[in-house]
Order: sequence, then C-alpha cells, then structure tokens
Amino acid sequence: MVVEWESGQIICTAVDTGRTHDFKLLKRSRLPFVSSQLCLADRGYQGFAKRHAGACTPTKKRRQQPLAKEEKQHNRALARLRVRVEHVIRRFKIFRIFSGRYRNRRRRFGLRINLIAGLLNYELAHPL
Repeated sequence: MVVEWESGQIICTAVDTGRTHDFKLLKRSRLPFVSSQLCLADRGYQGFAKRHAGACTPTKKRRQQPLAKEEKQHNRALARLRVRVEHVIRRFKIFRIFSGRYRNRRRRFGLRINLIAGLLNYELAHPL
C-alpha cells in the first residue's frame, strides 16, 4: 500500500496470491518513483534504498552489537514520521479483510481492497 503522507490518502494497493512479502510486491509492481520524492518504509524494505535514492528505512542492529545513539535517534525520528502512515493502515484494518482467512472468491480480493481504499479516501475528502 502506498500512502500520501500529507493527506493520508491511499495512492495504490497491490495484492498477490498466497503469502508474498510486501517488498517483493513492490518490485513486481514497478511503480515509478521520482528521485526527489522521499519514501518512508519500515525495516522490511531494507533493499529499497538501492532502487530509489529517496528511500529512508530504519537501520537494523547488528548481531550482538547495540545501535549507536545517532542510529537510534534516526530510527525514532523516522518512526515519528511513519506513525501517520501506520494510522492509515489501522483505518484500513478496521474492515477486517486482513484478519483471518479470506473465504470469498480470490479474484475479487483485489477489487475489495481497492473499494475499501476508495471508501477511506472518500471519507478523508468529505469529513462529517
């Protein structure tokens, strides 16, 4: 899921059959990223910085070595920015399509994900 940071709108979603890592989906989708665009990602996207110059991922700790103070500060600052995206994901999970096994037709899963994203974007554009 790609989320626009300022407005919190969902830009695009990608789904695949079975268990597929998010980074693998991102590689397959071949989304065009502008080099001046900043992309905030979590630790699962460690190789994203090689593909995109504006990618910002937290640093992992090495085996049996704690993170340096500067690295911890960087991770904390990045988490403060990413919390906005995590709130959008939380709003998405309220619909419970990700909780448990999906028992409907597989071909319509992507359609339902996009419909939920459209509902959430409409809700952002037209507050009560």
